[in-house]
Formats: sequence, structure tokens, C-alpha cells
Amino acid sequence: MGANEIILACIRQLSAECHEVAKDHGFWPEEGRNDGELIALVHSEASELLEACRKNKDAVSPHIPSHLLTEEECADIIIRVLDMAHARKWDVAGALLEKIKFNRNREFKHGKAF
Repeated sequence: MGANEIILACIRQLSAECHEVAKDHGFWPEEGRNDGELIALVHSEASELLEACRKNKDAVSPHIPSHLLTEEECADIIIRVLDMAHARKWDVAGALLEKIKFNRNREFKHGKAF
């Protein structure tokens, strides 16, 4: 098994675990959740990351003291994305590897200011 296959398997397993934890804790009613709500939850985690960066980038997480709050908020964003991807049966793991490969061949900043 090559490195890419291992990465894909790991991300897919993380996706399944994120979704299982969310379901086990009541975040997935039988009727499911709509895309707008799920995207808004990713956005809310990104906003929490922004606030953590604005207030004190070196603050320790109150939930996982072995990590910074900024690291925890980054993890929350990834958890929300992987949860949604698993529920929708989206191959985010495959898309991630392909997008990184695509980005390697783009021109410098490819027309973006930042």
C-alpha cells in the first residue's frame, strides 16, 4: 500500500469516526440535516478560530490542555467538514489529494492578491 492509499484510508476512517461521534451525541436526527446548516456550522468554527487568533494565539485550550485553542478550533473545522462529507458520501479524502496535486502546478498566486 502506497502513501496516498494510506492517507486516503486514514482520512476516510476519520470521517467515519467524526460522523459516528456526532450521531452518537444526537447531532443527526433521523430526518438528517440540511447542507446550509452544516456549512453554517463549519463557518461558526472558522469564526471561533478567528476570535482565538485575535484574542491570544498562544492560549491553551480549556478542553484539551495539551494543545492551543487555535489548534482545537482548527480541529473543530476539520471535524465538521469530515462529518458532513461522510454523511453525504462525498470523497473528500480523494478530492483533497487531487486538489493538492492540482495546486502544485498552478502559477504563482494564480491571479490572487492573497
